[in-house]
This record gives sequence, C-alpha cells and structure tokens, in this order.
Amino acid sequence: MTKVGGIKRTAVILTTVTLLMFGFGYALVPLYDVFCEVTGLNGKTGRISNAEASKLVVDNQRFITIQFDSNINGNLAWKLKADQNILKVNPGKFYVATYTVENMINEEIVGQAIPSVSPQIASLYFKKSDCFCFRNQVLKPGEKKKLTVRFEVDKDIPKDVESLTLSYTFFRALKDNKKAS
Repeated sequence: MTKVGGIKRTAVILTTVTLLMFGFGYALVPLYDVFCEVTGLNGKTGRISNAEASKLVVDNQRFITIQFDSNINGNLAWKLKADQNILKVNPGKFYVATYTVENMINEEIVGQAIPSVSPQIASLYFKKSDCFCFRNQVLKPGEKKKLTVRFEVDKDIPKDVESLTLSYTFFRALKDNKKAS
C-alpha cells in the first residue's frame, strides 16, 4: 500500500468514526431520558392519568413527609419559592402544592422547570397528574404567578422511605408560543 493510499484510508476511517460518534451523541439525550423515566435515575418523576388516579387506594395508616425545594439557574432573573416547606401526605392520595415565581427584570422571560425527587428510589413512586413543569412558563416584566403541582405518592413506596424532597429548578427556555402558558 502506498503512503497516499494509507492516508486516504485513515481519513475515511476517522471521518466515519467521527460521524458515528456524533450520531451516538445526538441519540444519547432521548435514550437517557427514557432510561431515567424507567429507572427513576436523576429523580425524574412519572405522570399519572386521571383514569389511573381514580383507581388509587389510599393508605390512611402511613404518612410520608415531603420537603419542597426551589432553585433558579444563574442566568434567569426570577425568584421561586415553595408556598409550603413541608407537607405530610398519605400514600395513594392526591395533594396540590404551590410555588410562587416572580420575574425580577423589565423583560418578558420564558422559563422551564425541571423536577427532581430524592432519594432516587422515591422518584419511582412520585406521580404527577398536573404540573407547571409540563410546559414552559412565560412571565412578563415584574409579573408574579402561583404555580401548582398535583401529585400523589404511590402506596407501594418502600416502607423505609419516610420522607422525600421535591425540588424544582427553573432554567431560561426558548420562547415557544405553543407550549407557553
């Protein structure tokens, strides 16, 4: 093989490997989201439909303590605060928690909330039927909003889980009028 043929072959191999790596990197985000949804990794929570919610059985003998946390990503000029710090809930029963968010600057901003539940095992049993995190939030300059999340903790949550933390972090989002509310 000549030196030029070897260089061409190496260039083709490196280009192919680069394209494969790019494709894998592109597919990794949706694959990771599916993996997190199935395993509860990273505290991703599940959704529950109204039909499923109507079949829930409440465990009135047990209480789980939920702590509420709120965070804002550094490049978003908002304030976010849970309206309740702690709530004791019965597994299998729906509850509503509220957060107050406020735009601190003179500019309309679109934000997206990312939820997290810890400990991670609890995220498999934390189900939301409605949540402000399901859609982007638009705040006009100086606007303040009440945001709600309707949730239940599944009655099958392990007995050693007596408390959990529900955390939301808001990030600046691209404006999308179809998803904003």
